[in-house]
Amino acid sequence: MARAFRLNGRPCKLMMAAYSDEEIESLVQERKLVPADWRKRIRLVQKPGHRERSLDLVGEAGNEFRVIVRQNSVNRFDFSIILAVRAPSSNRIFRLRRHNGKSHEHSNRLEGTKFYGFHIHCATERYQELGAREDSYAEPTDRYEDWQGALECLLADANIVVSPGSASEQLRLFGE
Repeated sequence: MARAFRLNGRPCKLMMAAYSDEEIESLVQERKLVPADWRKRIRLVQKPGHRERSLDLVGEAGNEFRVIVRQNSVNRFDFSIILAVRAPSSNRIFRLRRHNGKSHEHSNRLEGTKFYGFHIHCATERYQELGAREDSYAEPTDRYEDWQGALECLLADANIVVSPGSASEQLRLFGE
């Protein structure tokens, strides 16, 4: 059941969160195994204006995850590296983390903050309850400078374990 209220003069509805902050962190930290040939398994999805690839993973607790890599065809700083989980008994994916490039200004609506630069989105209970996208909250970062660095950062942050092999070879998803 939704409860109506106003935020910054705009009407909003307080919704029920799909995942609590604790559940989100547990999903992010769940160990996710990537097969040695994971780069070959990534499926290319053609979209206007950008290239996109995804890889489905299963975590050690049995949760189904997807890593999505999107790169704008023109602006090398316009990218998203996404970790999502498939909601149980549905085909909906829930974005847990999104590592974005430096292509736009980001605003955190609840905090009233704005910034421009590389940033990491995190799903939060608060933004879900607001009725906003689950990963609307973001923090600036200096941990990467391109989509390849953002992918490495996501692998480390989300406990994605790559099988033995050359990491630099495996991270070249687009043959770059």
